[in-house]
Amino acid sequence: MNLKGHLVIAFIISLVCVIGFIFISLLISDHKIIDFDSDVIAAIQGLESPTLTKVMKFFTLIGSSSVVIVLTIILIIFLYKVLHHRLELILFISAIIGSAVLNQILKLIFHRVRPNFHRLIDISGYSFPSGHAMNAFTVYVILSFLLWRHIPSRWGRSVLIIFSVFMIMAIGISRIYLGVHYPSDIIGGYLASGFWLTVAIWFFQFYQEKRYNKKYKSGT
Repeated sequence: MNLKGHLVIAFIISLVCVIGFIFISLLISDHKIIDFDSDVIAAIQGLESPTLTKVMKFFTLIGSSSVVIVLTIILIIFLYKVLHHRLELILFISAIIGSAVLNQILKLIFHRVRPNFHRLIDISGYSFPSGHAMNAFTVYVILSFLLWRHIPSRWGRSVLIIFSVFMIMAIGISRIYLGVHYPSDIIGGYLASGFWLTVAIWFFQFYQEKRYNKKYKSGT
């Protein structure tokens, strides 16, 4: 696909994410999403059991900033030492750091207090958008994007996508189950991360194509 095609797709995806995020934020500001949040929280927390609580605490730990930092370091070493792709390394680091910075900015803008229904863990800070949701979405989507081209089989790619979707959803649901986020926090986190990743990946593709065209022209 040419650069123009990438730009169109990136624009559509980013526009959908921005519109969706604005829509969610307006519903939150007008207190029109309380019933939705309450119903989803009740349904998820209604499944509470000692075993499930341990599982959810495990997934929420995986999505924490400390684990994401460790995972990021491991993946940086992998991309640099094994794949030898420095551009992909730059994209990965930029995506992770940019997502974290964007999350903090948005939380300071909206100042949404965390839910106070039935908490299974203690946590401080603002609620919207969810940092865990943004961490999970950013890490597993960018990881899928970078590894996709290096997995030759359709079966391997399918496993990669299924695993990434599962991890993103599990980490998001764990935050609702544990009572530290509203469902709208999770959705907002996914949308915010989706916008940022679309922009980052498009610039990556743009730079790669420009560099390829320059190299091709200089070689003819």
